[in-house]
Amino acid sequence: MQAQLILASASPRRSELLKQIGIRHAVMAVAIDETPFPGEDPAAYVERVAAEKSAVCASQNDSSLPVLAADTSVICDGRILGKPDDLQHAIEMLSRLSGRCHQVYSAVSLRSAGRHWQALSVSEVRFRPLSHQEIVGYWQTGEPLDKAGAYAIQGLASVFIESITGSFSGVMGLPLFETAQLLSQAGIEVIQ
Repeated sequence: MQAQLILASASPRRSELLKQIGIRHAVMAVAIDETPFPGEDPAAYVERVAAEKSAVCASQNDSSLPVLAADTSVICDGRILGKPDDLQHAIEMLSRLSGRCHQVYSAVSLRSAGRHWQALSVSEVRFRPLSHQEIVGYWQTGEPLDKAGAYAIQGLASVFIESITGSFSGVMGLPLFETAQLLSQAGIEVIQ
């Protein structure tokens, strides 16, 4: 089957989520500098990074297919928690999240036929208190290594989560409600 769009991401989770809603896609990962600007607002940050990813992907391919990109960040105390560099970094992040609420911002960017649309999903996640031993054990599974905030809601970390308000798929990395709305703008209907 022919692709309906290009996903500007190497994330297997984003690809799985698009498949879940029946969107046929090709993957074209792009590399950009994802360093936050000094003092950059978390919402502005994820929106900027998602937009840069879609712009770079659109400029690097000669397809007329729409380009979809996303960026997700975990925010605690107004601070953007990226991906952990090592065990110590993961311990710091997960200890900060332990027994508290934090926010997950997911921005989606879609480019098609010279037009650009964006959407933002903000979810709140509450972790139960975590022991040092649990955090180290979780790190040793390998799951936190490439995840914002050092956890994957759809994986083993699901046992840490007391509650979520917002978008489960947004916390995974691609908010499907917002994504479907943007796709509709480009003439791609999820349910026909």
